[in-house]
Amino acid sequence: MVKPDGVQRGLVGEVISRIERRGLKIVALRMNTISPDSAKKHYAEHAQKPFFNSLISFITSGPSVSFVVEGKNAVAVMRAINGSTNPVNASTGSIRGDLALDTGRNIVHASDSIESARREIGIHFKESEIVPYSRVDETWIYEN
Repeated sequence: MVKPDGVQRGLVGEVISRIERRGLKIVALRMNTISPDSAKKHYAEHAQKPFFNSLISFITSGPSVSFVVEGKNAVAVMRAINGSTNPVNASTGSIRGDLALDTGRNIVHASDSIESARREIGIHFKESEIVPYSRVDETWIYEN
């Protein structure tokens, strides 16, 4: 997901470009302002944390771009592309390492596991909105 700060800074294309250049594919994509109810479901694991209300307020403050990414080791690769949650600790070359300065406004979100991804995808997309396709380079990406 490109969060509202990433959308407002015009970084959607940069984020998508990094994902696709890495060899992953986007099979669903939507821009919308997330409802408070969906945001609370999405971030349910943080409900008891002190930053929860500000997180919900931020994520619902403007449009974000949600997407479903597929590919070999997609969860781990997306986490690496995004970089550490705190941009100060994020590696140069990652989205957060190159483009963010603040944990609360760190441009992107990625699921931390396949189980979380399935749950989060279900919040943002209907199954019929996910469009499978093949990239021309998939045969050599998945050979090993």
